[in-house]
Amino acid sequence: MSTTPRYAALDILRGIAILGTLGTNIWIFTNAEGLVGYINGTGRATGGWSFVQDVLQQVTQGKFLGLLTIMFGIGLAIQQRSAAARGIPWPGKYPWRAGLLMLDGVLHYFLFTEFDVLTGYAITGLVVAFVLSTGMRSQRIWIACALALHVAMLAVAITALAALPPNPGNRTLSPNPYADGTFWDLVVFRAENFALFRLETVFILPLSIALFLIGARLYAGGILDPGRARLRRTLMIAGFGVALPLDFALGLSGSDAGLVLGRYGTAPIVAFALLAAVAHHYADGRTPGSIGSTLAPVGRMALSCYILQNVLCSIACYGWGFGLAARLDGTTIVPATVALFAVVSATLVVVARLWLTRFERGPVEWLWNVSYQALAGGSTSPASASAPPRVSVVDR
Repeated sequence: MSTTPRYAALDILRGIAILGTLGTNIWIFTNAEGLVGYINGTGRATGGWSFVQDVLQQVTQGKFLGLLTIMFGIGLAIQQRSAAARGIPWPGKYPWRAGLLMLDGVLHYFLFTEFDVLTGYAITGLVVAFVLSTGMRSQRIWIACALALHVAMLAVAITALAALPPNPGNRTLSPNPYADGTFWDLVVFRAENFALFRLETVFILPLSIALFLIGARLYAGGILDPGRARLRRTLMIAGFGVALPLDFALGLSGSDAGLVLGRYGTAPIVAFALLAAVAHHYADGRTPGSIGSTLAPVGRMALSCYILQNVLCSIACYGWGFGLAARLDGTTIVPATVALFAVVSATLVVVARLWLTRFERGPVEWLWNVSYQALAGGSTSPASASAPPRVSVVDR
C-alpha cells in the first residue's frame, strides 16, 4: 500500500519538528557550561555575531518543540482510531507504551541530555490517552482547564522575572562537568540536580496536555483533508500574521520575561501555523518533492533521530568527547554552532534514508516495539484502514 499524501505530510512534519528541536538545543550543547550556562546567559556571542545569535535562537525558540508536542497528540489520535477500527478498547494497553517511553526518557536524561522531553511526553500521553476515551465535552473542558492553568502559571513566572534585576550573564559554573568532567561525572551531575533540571517538564505539563488534545482534535477534525482549507488559513493567519511578529518582538526585547512569554506563549501558536502550512501544501494530494523526501525519513524515525542528534552533539561538545564547546569564544560560537547543526542534520538525513531502505522501522522504534510486545503481548503493528503500513513510533 502506498503512502497517502496525508501520512506523507505527517512524516514531513515530524522531520521538521525533529530538526527544529535540534536548532534550539544545539545552542545548549555549544555553551561551555551546558544548560546551566545557557540559562545563566554565559557563553554569548560578541560583536556583530550577538544579534545573529539572538535571531537564530528566536527562529526556533519554542516553535518546533510545540510542533513536536502537537505531533505526539496527533499520534495518539491515530492510535485511538487504529484501536477503534480493530475493535480494541481504548486506551487498552497504552499504559505499557507510556511506561516504555518513560524508561527511554529517563535513560536519555541521565546519559545524554538533562533537557530531555520524552519523560514529559510519557506522562502527558498517559493522561491524554484516558482523556481521549471521554466525550467531546469532557475533552473541551480539559483543554480549557489546562490552558487556564498554563496561563496562570505563565503569568506568575513572567511577573517574578520582571521583578528581578537583569541577568548579568557573568555567573560561572565551577567545577564545570560539561567541559572538564567524565561521562560519569555528568551522569552524577544530572542526578544531583534532577529536581532543578525537571522543573520545565512540570511547568509545561498543562500546556503539553492542551497541545496533545488540540492536536488530536485537529487530526480528528480533518486538518489534513482538502476540505479544511479555511481552518488551515485561520491557523496560519493567527500564527504567522499575529503570533510570529509578537514572538520576535518579545524574544529580541532582551528581557528574560519576554523570552519566557515568547517561548511558552506565542511560540505554540506559531507551531499550529507550521502544522497548517505543511498540511495545506500536501492537502491537494501532491507527491513530496526533494525537500519533503529529505525530511520524511527523519520523521519516520523520529524517536531514533531525536536520540541520535543528542548523542552526536554530546560527543562533539562535551569534555568526555571532542570538547568543542570549551574551545569556542564570542567570535566563533555562532559559525561553529551553525556548522555543527548542518553536520548533525545532514547525518540524520543520510542515516535515516539509508536505514529505511533496508528496515521497516528505526532502530529505537524496533527495540521499542519488541519490548512492548514482550511486556504487553499481542500485535505491535496496528494499522487503521486508511493508514500506510509504515508510520512513526508515536503513531503505534
